[in-house]
Amino acid sequence: MHSQINFGYPWIINYAHLILAIFFLALFSLALFFKWRKPVTTLFAILTLWAFAAFVMVRFGFDMNGRAALPTQAFLPSGAGKVLDMGAGTGRSTLMVLEARPQTTVVALDSFSDSYAQHFGDQGGAPLSDQGAARLLANMRAAGVQQRVSVQPGDMRHMPLPSDSFDAAVSAYAIDHLDPPAARDALAEAFRVLKPGGQFLLIVIHADNWVAFTFGPMMHHSSMNLTAPWDRNVRAAGFAILEHGTKPATEYVLARKP
Repeated sequence: MHSQINFGYPWIINYAHLILAIFFLALFSLALFFKWRKPVTTLFAILTLWAFAAFVMVRFGFDMNGRAALPTQAFLPSGAGKVLDMGAGTGRSTLMVLEARPQTTVVALDSFSDSYAQHFGDQGGAPLSDQGAARLLANMRAAGVQQRVSVQPGDMRHMPLPSDSFDAAVSAYAIDHLDPPAARDALAEAFRVLKPGGQFLLIVIHADNWVAFTFGPMMHHSSMNLTAPWDRNVRAAGFAILEHGTKPATEYVLARKP
């Protein structure tokens, strides 16, 4: 069943480091064979080890095309309710909620715009909104949870959803793709659509040592951290913070609407 699920992250993300490892290994082998200077040989050896280690971390640690786990079990402990997934993409975070909380239903919202195409590609033929909905629902069918999810095209900054209508909301690796003003708008929208007492789980990329080791300066997410920490922005939107923590490459904030 897992093999039928395809979250659509491009192969270059998962395998670029392996290609680099093979390249540096070839250079290291040439350096040994031709007896190049020791500093050069040592450099290629270090780069080979780094690339292989980074590949293992991306492929089996981050595992962006694999199932995701809730970063905290304090999210929606009742296990039931109507949940909004803001910036659902191809459904990785949607499936995370549906499998971890089997009595929930999820509305998966995404703009299915240029940003979607940049991350998951444009297969052509049908509009991106139709492609996105079809790919998300195909993953839900493969997981056997399609009856508990519906797809809602829409911009998380101006969601076409009524106020006070969800028991919980989640946004995973989506709001941190927005610039700071747009991210604050999205947080305000999350507050608006939740019922009083509803929970909001924000999950973003955390530029920790794991990310620095693996991607270095190539990773430029979480731009909002340049102006204020995520928990402070969530609190500014009106939420009360319940839990704030980190996992490898991940920061999360669990909050509640008073």
